[in-house]
Amino acid sequence: MTSPAMESTIEALLVRGKGILAANESSPTIAKRFADIDLASTEESRRSYRELLFTTRGMHELENANGQNMQR
Repeated sequence: MTSPAMESTIEALLVRGKGILAANESSPTIAKRFADIDLASTEESRRSYRELLFTTRGMHELENANGQNMQR
């Protein structure tokens, strides 16, 4: 049985254009990504990278890994 709060959260996530942005790349994976651009994989650089994902204007207009538009 689910709680009303959980049901409300589920309903909010199922609204068209909403969802969860996963920003939990493993350290080895992001280190490889950063190595390609000669950037050291430090705690600060990883934090800055994730912050860019959440604050870049127009990011929601890009497609996600499933080929779906991430419209708000």
